[in-house]
Amino acid sequence: ALISSFAVGSALAQSCETKAVAKDGKALSGAAKSSFVKKCKQDACETKAVGKDGKPLAGAAKNSFMPKCEKDA
Repeated sequence: ALISSFAVGSALAQSCETKAVAKDGKALSGAAKSSFVKKCKQDACETKAVGKDGKPLAGAAKNSFMPKCEKDA
């Protein structure tokens, strides 16, 4: 399970990096790219922030989960 989470994290990071493209088709760079990748990772982690019961995490559980997920992503 741990190995698959790293693989998913790497794939997520790559997909956010590859999606960092402006409307004109050129790759984003600098602050625009950093901002895009950060939001992309955050959005991806939001969908994963679910407890064992299937309900979305909230409060301290979510606050603990999000930074770890974004760091791994």
